[in-house]
Amino acid sequence: MFARWLPAAINTRPSEWSRAAIGMSLGTMFSVWLCSQVFGMQVAQHLIGPLGASAVLLFAVSSGALAQPWSILGGYLSAGVVSLLVAHVLGRTLGSACLAAGMALILMCWLRCLHPPAGALALLLVLADPATIALDWKALGPVMLSASTMLLSALTYNNLTRIRYPRRAGEPVAVVPADHPPIDSQAITAQDLKLALAEMEAFFDVTPEDLEQLIHISELHAKRRSIGEVLNQSY
Repeated sequence: MFARWLPAAINTRPSEWSRAAIGMSLGTMFSVWLCSQVFGMQVAQHLIGPLGASAVLLFAVSSGALAQPWSILGGYLSAGVVSLLVAHVLGRTLGSACLAAGMALILMCWLRCLHPPAGALALLLVLADPATIALDWKALGPVMLSASTMLLSALTYNNLTRIRYPRRAGEPVAVVPADHPPIDSQAITAQDLKLALAEMEAFFDVTPEDLEQLIHISELHAKRRSIGEVLNQSY
């Protein structure tokens, strides 16, 4: 039972950790600075928590579905509208903040823009600081400005550091080796994986196309290993 609590191995190198860390620092600093220039430092600092969480997704796991442009823009907009509406109707209490976060989750799922930091944003906008409360519906301004700036930072930095971003649905993370054998009629396809994921009825931050590519590359490595074992036995 306790083995389930152990963390999984990270399949990236320390150089990638450093690349993501630098991008996260620069992206967060630029977003907060620009927001502070337009709306004031107090409002900008109130948004720094969700922005930092978004930066982890956009710079460290930019290939994930939760880190794509529509996820951050649609997620922040959904959370902003829902939280401000709840605050006007039910007031600014802990209960209404939690309700706003739950409603924002449902709206994000419906609009296919699930972005976890937007849940924190919904809580923050209901339980906001006086400067943000004074903005009323204009609070969507700093929210979307910060989100857009973070997205622009990720687009610029990731591509300058040779990380393709954004990724459209179905686009592979890397090119499958050319010597991979052709897929036969019994091979697992992306459509098969879509059906399997649908039956599991759970959230997975991975696309069927990514899983299909992983299976194909794993098959190639297994083939190479088996060939190497055969050659070793012949000698």
